[in-house]
Amino acid sequence: MLLEFRAINYKSFKDELVFSLVPAPKQKGLDYSILKTQIGKKTYKGLCSAVIYGPNASGKTNIIGAMDTFKSIVLRGNIRNDDEKSDPNAAASALELIPNNTDFDHTPVTFSIKFIEENLLIEYGFTADLGNFLEVDYSRKLLAETLKINEELVFTRNEGLEIGSLDCIQDFLVNAFEQNAESVIAIAKNNLNDEELFLLNGFKTMFSSKLVSLITNWLDKKFMVIYRADSMHLIHKFSDPKRKSIYIEKTLNEAAAYFGINSNALGYVIEGESNEAKLCSLFQSKDKGTAIPAELFESYGTIRFVNMFPLVVNVLMNGGTLVVDEFDASIHPMALMSIINIFHNDDINIHHAQLIFNTHNPIFLNANLYRRDEIKFVERDEVTHCSAHYSLSDFGTTGKSGVRKNEDYMKNYFVDRYGANKDIDFTPIFESLLDGRNEV
Repeated sequence: MLLEFRAINYKSFKDELVFSLVPAPKQKGLDYSILKTQIGKKTYKGLCSAVIYGPNASGKTNIIGAMDTFKSIVLRGNIRNDDEKSDPNAAASALELIPNNTDFDHTPVTFSIKFIEENLLIEYGFTADLGNFLEVDYSRKLLAETLKINEELVFTRNEGLEIGSLDCIQDFLVNAFEQNAESVIAIAKNNLNDEELFLLNGFKTMFSSKLVSLITNWLDKKFMVIYRADSMHLIHKFSDPKRKSIYIEKTLNEAAAYFGINSNALGYVIEGESNEAKLCSLFQSKDKGTAIPAELFESYGTIRFVNMFPLVVNVLMNGGTLVVDEFDASIHPMALMSIINIFHNDDINIHHAQLIFNTHNPIFLNANLYRRDEIKFVERDEVTHCSAHYSLSDFGTTGKSGVRKNEDYMKNYFVDRYGANKDIDFTPIFESLLDGRNEV
């Protein structure tokens, strides 16, 4: 369960971005949106969903990009570029794209995350000097790195490395650690690499591979960040596929029928020597069945839904966090409403799954659907060109700018009560074109 993500100096977010899924105080109603986890004597609460609003180019996608980039860096364990990775989020591989392009002072980049997994509250983050924007040959260096478990410091790295109390991870330590603790700590302190995360290197090999595996498995399998969903293509692989076979998934076809696909079925066809399957539309005539590539028959919205729905199933069944850029693009609002309501359904969302997405569709600005602390905004300053992020709950409930639960959030957004909106008028462009034509 994700509780908080922070970033500093990531693209348009020059100042600190704090994306919180911790419920704001004094928010009444929609209690089914609250996820609760007991760790020891403390109860931790998280929101099961969030929706992000803002005009084009405001920085909404940069929030998701920052999460994806952090995840990518941690999983590879270093701040070097990943030359082999093919990803729509180029900054995850080419780190010189991360620093804010208006800053020339070598401002460090910072990422941190707080989440709960297997009854552990995990807080991890790092700060790195990556140089300036597009400074490819800069000598990068990790400046800080911290790991806390259940609010107890495990290690912190600044100029050197300090090991905190390891009592909170006693069950995760490698065999015979206690007998060799002094020498292990000394070796760790003397073998820090400026470009390598201590968590994924020295700590993993000498302290606790089990704890690191728990963290990386959550990042890899449960923190499902989909950057640029329009470019997403879900690849199905089968362990022992039969050539020229068609695989039909019952759950997917049932969902597709609810979505509106009733004239044909959907299936995955294995061809050639690859284990990868291709999504196809399936037709049954009197004499035989026929399969054609889905992109030749189905709409873009249908293919988007078919690619996305298995991720929704996965995250709900395994208690993950699904973060999607433009989740609602080309999908009917009623289908999206149903998915959102499933995340809000305590009887179905029993594994504490979460859904986060950005959108331009105002239909979700609804007090009966989202709490004020689940409605997020991103606004970009027209002078500094830097982004700022805030929640509807940040306005409070009293005073001139206060927001009460029974207000019309959609109407207020369009009259610019909450910011993160922009008045756009293309008229001058066409007036100029017409003036030029008339002069000819």
